[in-house]
Amino acid sequence: MDKYDLVVIGAGPGGYVAAIRSAQLGFKTALIEKRGTLGGTCLNVGCIPSKALLDSSEHYLKAKKEFEIHGIQVSDLGIDFPRMIARKQEVVDQTVAGVDFLMEKNGISVLEGRGSFVDANTLTVNSADGKSEQIQADRILIATGSEPASLPFIKLDGDRIITSKEALELPALPERMVIIGGGVIGLELGSVYARLGTEVHVVEYQNAIIPTMDRTMGKELQRAMKKIGVKFHLSHGVKEVLNAGDKAVVKADNKKGDEVTWEADYCLVAVGRKPYTEGLSLDNAGIAVDSRGRVEVDAHLRTGQSHIYAIGDVVKGAMLAHKAEEEGICAVEHMAGQKPHLDYNLIPGVVYTWPEVAAVGKTEEQLKADGIAYKTGSFPFKASGRARASMDTDGVVKVLAHAETDEILGVHICGPRAADMIAEAVVAMEYRASAEDVARMSHAHPTFTEAVKEAALAATGDRALHI
Repeated sequence: MDKYDLVVIGAGPGGYVAAIRSAQLGFKTALIEKRGTLGGTCLNVGCIPSKALLDSSEHYLKAKKEFEIHGIQVSDLGIDFPRMIARKQEVVDQTVAGVDFLMEKNGISVLEGRGSFVDANTLTVNSADGKSEQIQADRILIATGSEPASLPFIKLDGDRIITSKEALELPALPERMVIIGGGVIGLELGSVYARLGTEVHVVEYQNAIIPTMDRTMGKELQRAMKKIGVKFHLSHGVKEVLNAGDKAVVKADNKKGDEVTWEADYCLVAVGRKPYTEGLSLDNAGIAVDSRGRVEVDAHLRTGQSHIYAIGDVVKGAMLAHKAEEEGICAVEHMAGQKPHLDYNLIPGVVYTWPEVAAVGKTEEQLKADGIAYKTGSFPFKASGRARASMDTDGVVKVLAHAETDEILGVHICGPRAADMIAEAVVAMEYRASAEDVARMSHAHPTFTEAVKEAALAATGDRALHI
C-alpha cells in the first residue's frame, strides 16, 4: 500500500494549488480526482469556460454596437455559435493541460478516481473502469468543492431545466432564456446570451441583483445590463418550473401576489451552489458536517481529526476559487509548522459582466448594521477620460473609510476592468492604508485606476478633482 505525507482529495483550484505548495515544502504528495481532467469545476465547467464565452460575446457586441463609431466598418457580421463553443473548449483544454504539466513538474502523484475514507488515515480510490486501490496518508486535505444547488420543487433535467454546466455547452443559440437567480452565475451567463441576441429574463426573489454586494453596485450593474436587453423581475418568488417538451415554463408570484408566467427555450437555475461530499464516507474518519453539509473546521482549517483539513467550497465562507487557493496554501503551511495568515475580509469578490463588479471589505449596508461611523466617496466612470476613450463609461468607484481614522473599510467598483483594479484596494487594505494614502498616490494618466484615486479624494473631504 502506497503511503504519502499528504493526500489531497479534489483537483480544483484549491486542491491542485495545495498539492503544489505541499510538494514545494518537501511532502510526498498525491492528488485524487474523480473527473477525467484536473482543474475541478472552475477550470472545466465554471470560471474559465464562462470567461471565454464572456469575452467572445463582448467582442461580438462591440463589433455590432461600437465599431462604426470608432470608424471601423464591418460587413456581414454574424455569429458562428458552434465555433464559439469550440473555442471555449480549446481554452479549457489548454488550461487543464497546464495543470497537468504543473503536477508532473512538482512530482505530484495524480490518482484518477473517487476517493473515500476507510479510516482516518486510509483512503480508497475507485476509478471509473472499476479498479480500486488503497493508500495511506499522514495528512489529508479535503478539497472536493461544490455542485449547483436548486430549489426543492425544481427538477434539474439538463434538457430544458439546466444548470451553469449545460449553459456553457448549448447546441444552438436560444431565442429566449429565463434565469432564476440574480447572483454572479446567473448574471454572467445572462450577459453572454443577451449580447448574442437571446431574450433574457432574470427572476430574483430579493429586491436587488447581486444582493450580497453593496447595493450601489447592484443598481449600477442593473442599469448597464438593461442596455443590452436583459429584463429583470425582482421580488418575484418562483413556485413552479416545468419541462414542456420543446420549452421550459416558469411560474412565479410578484411582490403583489399576482402570478407571472414565462415560456423559454431554457430555464437556467442559478440559485447558488452546495458543498459536494458525496461518496467521501466522512463518518469512517470521524469528520463532522454542519446543517448545510459543510465540513466543520477550526481557524486553521482542521477538522475534528487534527491531521485532516478541509478547504474551499466544502467549508464555510464565500465560494470563490481564489479563496480556496489561499486556504489550500494556509492549510498546507500550517501542516508544515508554519504560521500562515488569511484575512477573509480582504478576499475580493468579482462579477465578470461588463461592466465588471468587484469589491473588497465591508459594504455600506454592513457598516450601517454594525454601527460603524464611516464616510464615503464616489467617482463615476463617465467623468474618466480613459473610460470615455474606450466607450466604457458605465459604473462608479465607491470608497468607504472610517469617519475618524480614515482607514479604508471597503472599496466597491462597477466599471471597466474592475476585476483587475480591485487588487489596488486589496493591497491598500492589507497594509491598513487610509483614503488619504491612496488619494496621494500617483496614478498614471489616463487610466481606469484614476477613478480609485478620485473616489479616495472624494472620501477625504469632497476633494475629487475631475467632477
